Amino acid sequence: RRSKVVPENRVEMVRMSVLADCLKSISNAEKRGKRQCLIRPSSKVIVKFLQTMQKHGYIGEFEIVDDHRAGKIVVELTGRINKCGVISPRFDVEVKDIEKWINNLLPSRQFGHIVISTTYGIMDHDECRRKRTGGKILGFFY
Repeated sequence: RRSKVVPENRVEMVRMSVLADCLKSISNAEKRGKRQCLIRPSSKVIVKFLQTMQKHGYIGEFEIVDDHRAGKIVVELTGRINKCGVISPRFDVEVKDIEKWINNLLPSRQFGHIVISTTYGIMDHDECRRKRTGGKILGFFY
């Protein structure tokens, strides 16, 4: 986030990355031991990222609340997330380079996932290897 000067000598934060805010609020709620977490604003990238996390059982159900604005998402937490984060800038990843990123980001080869945005949609690194496609790295969770 960057700061923006508002006329009344107040400094206001500008949202730089919606996905980064989302993952940070999930991470903080998980550390506090909360059962659910409210994410706002919503975006298609966030929804796809959450679906990937849900597919691997790191989060429970999530509900998208349409408030005729940016939208909100309520996520049920299961207590399985140790760390999740965004990779900025979104580096290009080729299939042969996925292994290097796994070594750099994840604690072990047994668990953890890297989320990559490809021409076939947003998926984790295992699916990228199966489809033999690269893309841009979005983030990780374990």
